[in-house]
Amino acid sequence: MADNPISQENTLGLQALFGGTFDPIHYGHLRPVQALAEQVGLQKVILLPNHVPPHRPQPEASPSQRLEMVKLAIENHPLFTIDTRELEKNTPSYTIETLKELRQEMGTTQPLAFIIGQDSLLSINTWHGWDEILDNCHLLVCSRPGYAAQFTDPNMQTWLSQHKTTSPELLNRTPHGYIFLGDTPLVNISATDIRQKLSAGDSCRDLIPEAVLHYIRQQGLYQ
Repeated sequence: MADNPISQENTLGLQALFGGTFDPIHYGHLRPVQALAEQVGLQKVILLPNHVPPHRPQPEASPSQRLEMVKLAIENHPLFTIDTRELEKNTPSYTIETLKELRQEMGTTQPLAFIIGQDSLLSINTWHGWDEILDNCHLLVCSRPGYAAQFTDPNMQTWLSQHKTTSPELLNRTPHGYIFLGDTPLVNISATDIRQKLSAGDSCRDLIPEAVLHYIRQQGLYQ
């Protein structure tokens, strides 16, 4: 049974989902999301570890190891919680399917957002069922180093302009439909870089929470 922090009773304030393989989870995940939470008044961020990501190579760490690393990373952060439903699937984790499932559980009035990076926003029209995403949630976008601020496709740029808002208050009082471009710290590090650094013997203490680093060493991961 999945850990399920969302229920119809839980209808206070904007909640957001943040998915990823988290292989491993690191400060490039956590710090921009914490900054975004302050900007828009997020009450809760629900981390969604992916089991089989459709658009990228398969994770090195096992699902249970990645889940344990996420748990360790957020131990003292009340903003964060975890939903394990995608980890328990043996099929690709499509965002739209998870969003529809959650929307059905939460009802139609709960404000819900999905957090993505600027790189994901610019390729969102390649996602399965992308044109239904804003029918189920808002999009909160974290800045990413080296990525353009707008679409090259004029139709997609029109779509962005039609849905864009700078109002946290609007996000908090409507259940879905808006895109908020956050002013988040640019953390130029990826899990791929971190795995390479760990493999080369770098401590990575400035990139990964200490408890996660200890677990990585204990499990002999990324060697």
